[in-house]
Amino acid sequence: MMMRIFIRPLVRHVWTTRLRSPTSCSQFALYHVTRASLCSEDRSINPVGRRQHRHRAAVSDVQKGYDRSVQNKVSKNEMPVWQKKNHRKVEDHRLSSEVRKLCLDDFPAARERPGRQRSAPESKAETYDVVFGIAPCLLALTQDRRKARKLFVKDGEASHRASMLKVCEEARLRGVQIQRVGKKDLDKMCSGRVHQGVCLQASPLHYLTDARETAPRSDLPRLWLVLENIQDPMNLGAILRSAYFLGVDRVASSLRHSCPLSPVVSKASSGVMEVMGVYGYQNLEDLLELKLAQGWHVVGTVGAEAEAAHVPVTKCSDFQMTKPTVLLIGGEGGGLSRELLSLCQTLLTIPAGRELIPSIESLNVSVATGILLHSLLSTR
Repeated sequence: MMMRIFIRPLVRHVWTTRLRSPTSCSQFALYHVTRASLCSEDRSINPVGRRQHRHRAAVSDVQKGYDRSVQNKVSKNEMPVWQKKNHRKVEDHRLSSEVRKLCLDDFPAARERPGRQRSAPESKAETYDVVFGIAPCLLALTQDRRKARKLFVKDGEASHRASMLKVCEEARLRGVQIQRVGKKDLDKMCSGRVHQGVCLQASPLHYLTDARETAPRSDLPRLWLVLENIQDPMNLGAILRSAYFLGVDRVASSLRHSCPLSPVVSKASSGVMEVMGVYGYQNLEDLLELKLAQGWHVVGTVGAEAEAAHVPVTKCSDFQMTKPTVLLIGGEGGGLSRELLSLCQTLLTIPAGRELIPSIESLNVSVATGILLHSLLSTR
């Protein structure tokens, strides 16, 4: 009898010591919580569950806290992961496509996320530009050079302005869907640029490749503007705007090392890019040689201090345009390449009106182009 009393406390001491170790405690807690979550209904009639309940009461406060934390994590996911996946599949299968469509229409917040509405096959099949600004969006709709998909309009009082209503009316006439969104959505669409409260999702514009001659608009000598390596979209847009306003017959550009016809170019041109086609050429030398053979005058542009021994440098104010002319404009910084300079018959420069200090002895390429175009076209 004395031997029996001595052994029982010793076994209890060993058992509680094992429970207090971190490994045994975590194993016990995990088993207990798993058992509790899977067999909660049988706990009232299962003697093993009652024994575990008594043992848990004897565990220390630290063990109790650990058990609660693990049990809370399990209780948040009462349904196993594999059952949840099957449950979703059953619910999605029960809902028809018509019901899912009605559910989407009942929640305007979901409709105000245009990026998530586009389906995967459609986004892979065709890419879209986001044209922004009143004039670019209006001209993109009216000129029909793009395939318009959706018009996004800023929600609020700005949508009632006359210019905004005109854009919306043109979209309605062409069956383009109109969606009201917040300012943050519009900012995100155009990467924070000035959108004036409207963005248009439409197919992109590319350089024209059909170089067929068109009939002259009048008996006056024609002027083609040829651009080489214009890389800044803001400069390209400003050049297109000046060329259209002053009456240039055609604008051509090198395809290599030149910026694409992006929505930024369209906004910088105030929508002129939507009206005036820009032709792209892989090799501008072939174009110039062809024009020389047809009797055109090829005119290049250089800075005031440029040295060119093979042809004279003339002030733009002294040049008279008497026959069809090609005006060459070089890229930012580098100007015209040697290959194109060698094909020029005349070189023009813009004289400065004062003594210039170093590093600011030249003009921005878009400003210089506007001055040269006005000088030439006013003499024809």
